[in-house]
Amino acid sequence: MGKIKLNKAYWDYRYQSNEIGWDIGFVSPAIKNWLDTQKNKDLRILIPGAGAGYEVSYAHHLGFKNVFYMDISTEAVALFKSKNAKFPDDRILSADFFDLKLPSFFDVIIEQTFFCAQRPEDRKKYVKKSHELLQMGGQLIGLLFGIQFEKDGPPFGGEIDEYRLLFGQDYQIDHLQICSNSIKERAGSEIWMEMTKKS
Repeated sequence: MGKIKLNKAYWDYRYQSNEIGWDIGFVSPAIKNWLDTQKNKDLRILIPGAGAGYEVSYAHHLGFKNVFYMDISTEAVALFKSKNAKFPDDRILSADFFDLKLPSFFDVIIEQTFFCAQRPEDRKKYVKKSHELLQMGGQLIGLLFGIQFEKDGPPFGGEIDEYRLLFGQDYQIDHLQICSNSIKERAGSEIWMEMTKKS
């Protein structure tokens, strides 16, 4: 029996059957803290695999003018729209991250439970695509899991040293450490990352 394809149909099914254990119901505290400290509200921010879009909604309400929601699942997009009726349609991307082609680049990509949904063998593709979508000096920030899971994912886990090797060629690693303000259920198992695109 082959591996389950982690495609649009798979993620639509997860939402339809309410198997969305990654959804904590509110903006992640670590990402909230990062957004709260940003003074430049013109940053072009992409949040891939955004699901219910708590981080997108929070950034929008803070006054960020160019935050983009993205998810491959039609169900996820519908969920986000149902809760964020005033969010601009032209900043909702119902698409596959790896197929994304835009005429301009992003300043920041925020990672929140999207990377861990990629099989380990596909992670180099994630690094390459994120690097491609960021402008020079752009940042990849957010949360990664810092544990190995007992069963095949998603989510798929990992370790700091592994991530250093994976991202280090394409990114300057500014922060890669155990997150100090995870939710209680994930305390000690999340890594906060801030990385800057290299040329």
